[in-house]
Amino acid sequence: MKTLNAFVFLVVILIFNKLHAQQVKGFVINESKQPLEAAYIYNLNSKSHAHSSETGSFILENTKVGDSIKFGLLGYQNQILVLAPASFDAKLQIVLKEKLFQLEELVIREELNPLNTIARLDLNINPVNSSQEILRKVPGLIIGQHAGGGKAEQIFLRGFDIDHGTDVAISVDGMPVNMVSHAHGQGYSDLHFLIPETVKGVDFGKGPYYGDKGDFDTAGYIDFSTKDYLGDSSVTLSVGQFNSLRTLGMFDLMEGTKNQNAYMAVEYLATDGPFESPQNFNRLNVFGKYVMFSPENDKLSLTVSHFTSRWDASGQIPQREVDNGNITRFGAIDDTEGGNTQRTNINVEYSKQLSDNSLLKTNAFYLRNAFELYSNFTFFLEDPINGDQIKQVENRDVFGFNAALNHDTRLGDTDVKLESGFALRQDITNDTELSHTLNRTTTLKYIQLGDINQTNISAFVNADFEFGKLTIAPALRFDYFKFMYNDELQTNYQTLADTKTIASPKLNFFYAAKDNLQLYVKSGLGFHSNDSRVVLSNQVEDILPRAYGVDVGHIWKPTSKFVLNTALWYLFLEQEFVYVGDAGIVEPSGRTERYGLDFGLRYQFNDFLFFDTDATLTKARSIDEPKGEDYIPLAPSFTLTGGLALNNWKGFSGAIRYRFIDDRPANEDNSIVAEGYFVTDFNLNYTIGKVSLGVAIENLFDVDWNETQFATESRLQNEPQSVTEIHFTPGTPFYAKGTVTYRF
Repeated sequence: MKTLNAFVFLVVILIFNKLHAQQVKGFVINESKQPLEAAYIYNLNSKSHAHSSETGSFILENTKVGDSIKFGLLGYQNQILVLAPASFDAKLQIVLKEKLFQLEELVIREELNPLNTIARLDLNINPVNSSQEILRKVPGLIIGQHAGGGKAEQIFLRGFDIDHGTDVAISVDGMPVNMVSHAHGQGYSDLHFLIPETVKGVDFGKGPYYGDKGDFDTAGYIDFSTKDYLGDSSVTLSVGQFNSLRTLGMFDLMEGTKNQNAYMAVEYLATDGPFESPQNFNRLNVFGKYVMFSPENDKLSLTVSHFTSRWDASGQIPQREVDNGNITRFGAIDDTEGGNTQRTNINVEYSKQLSDNSLLKTNAFYLRNAFELYSNFTFFLEDPINGDQIKQVENRDVFGFNAALNHDTRLGDTDVKLESGFALRQDITNDTELSHTLNRTTTLKYIQLGDINQTNISAFVNADFEFGKLTIAPALRFDYFKFMYNDELQTNYQTLADTKTIASPKLNFFYAAKDNLQLYVKSGLGFHSNDSRVVLSNQVEDILPRAYGVDVGHIWKPTSKFVLNTALWYLFLEQEFVYVGDAGIVEPSGRTERYGLDFGLRYQFNDFLFFDTDATLTKARSIDEPKGEDYIPLAPSFTLTGGLALNNWKGFSGAIRYRFIDDRPANEDNSIVAEGYFVTDFNLNYTIGKVSLGVAIENLFDVDWNETQFATESRLQNEPQSVTEIHFTPGTPFYAKGTVTYRF
């Protein structure tokens, strides 16, 4: 009888607790009263959990008086709160204190996206001061510059020579960086308008597995977010070899103002580079951001920025001229190359908590982009008298907005996170030009000249179903495109137009095998659009060639100071036609496949010493070509990046970083090889009070390396026949600069 009574009593208590389980609501902020996003809130009793939104707000279900709630975020001290009756009467305000990043505090189960958390860790331990270094924060990504410092970088990722962005979608604060139907090439992504010290975080994903990512998300995506506030105002001066200069001012405009932040950043860079013909490069960046929080914790931000840049370039040089001693590695064949570019951005972001379980995030943007580039890849192959210099010009206006609704709910005992979104982007260009020029001043012939109008409307829905340790995440995306082109070289006015719609399903699985082990399978379809001039002028059927991808991997933390991530992946691309902006022609690339292994590890030796490395092994081939002639030019088969960082040890911080790319085929039969390289960089900083002193060295061991390489057919003025061989831009030799920063 006593056993029965005890059982009944226990059942009554369980029912009572279930009926009285409540929500606890609140905000997570730092000591400066700024909201903290992605903080982990965990009920140690009921095991329920939640994460804070970008406004710092959270709702934790299934809680009751007496429960212990853990609040945590990497880089901040954990806090435990025991719920009292008053905890349910008003919204809690949880203040987390900053501390040194400790890898041992990373719990895989607690993170929304562990790999992105690790990238945030890398960014904090290894701060950057160039937009090139910002891109390198994506594990396994390697870049190369080959036009005087002003042109967008060439990108290598997962066995792709992505050129300037054709197969990776890049954005900043919801604004697109990739330019569709660009004068220099599809997907052209110039990130030089981004001042690196304003970057708050890097969100990235590899493969076409994300419902909210559309055009160009085949190899992956990269989203940068900028800071909402500054901890301190500062001024920085850097001086280095090759007449290099960088100045930076970052100014807090509303210090101490409640619920409002505003700051401004101004950057100026100049250098001649290591080349015998000076680059005469300079760039000016101006950036301003205002953020306001309403009494209901809604967030409104306005960002305005402008950058302008000009440069001269020595251009790519043929290997034969270096071998025969006619020029050095840093010489030039045609030093009249170069260009100038400008970009203006206006971006308004608004986030509103519609209900306890629903958050609306929107942004509307306008950008103006101007571009003018002079290049000469073949010298005197086409025109033995005047040379082969080309000019590429465009003036572009882009309008658009993004809106996404996040809603948390339950279906029975299953937690469900829903996200749905809608977006519009309109690109308008006037007088997009490709022409044959002489000495930058004389236009000899128009090759292409016209106006482009391209519209992309998209909608998507993501769903995360949590079944205990297993999360199933299906997604579906729809994209509508309208392409229009007016060819100004035609006698009669005519608007060429076409439309295309595509659906992209995704399905991902995540399994939390243990607190520190996550297994996952990702799958999905993606695409990248082709150039409007390809679609319309050539009547191409494959307007939006698909990409089919799958990843199988894990993120594992076997010890408190060691994190390992691996992924086996496969990516298939359909037949596509690529517009080659340098020549104004269309080249079919055929079907391709890539498969490989990603490997990454992080190890923290002690409070101050941190090691990381990332490697990618890839096999990339064309499917429709015979064996031995199926190589994909410039597709790397092995890349390795990493380094050792010292973080805040007795005032010292610094790092030694390395990057490696192997020899790779430069043409389809691998008869011409682009040489690989291993380059090491070093930096060391010392902070005393409000002053920081630093030294940075690129190419520490002064190795000869080629930053970019192409198999190109060219003819010099004194040559009777053309030659196809490697043409390259040399990598920076040993280069040192010193920096001083004052904070106030």
